[in-house]
Amino acid sequence: MGEMAKKIRVSGLVQGVGFRFYTQREAEKLGLSGYAHNLPDGRVEVVAEGEAGQVQRLVDWLKVGPSSALVEDIEVEEVAPGGHRGFETG
Repeated sequence: MGEMAKKIRVSGLVQGVGFRFYTQREAEKLGLSGYAHNLPDGRVEVVAEGEAGQVQRLVDWLKVGPSSALVEDIEVEEVAPGGHRGFETG
């Protein structure tokens, strides 16, 4: 299916609960690059790049998130791959 990138904005109880750490761990298991950052409005923004099927697996995981979080909604948009190296949190 080839390489792709998606930007996902996750809302709910997703800051201060280890969400970015667990997202990074899941993305690395799937061989994805990108980042997970807190947004000022309380959401977490995730960009995931890699093999299309693996990106979709991360999107599916983000719909639930780690057990410490409470995901209420996600927005997903396809974006151009940005050539990320590794998966960062910040």
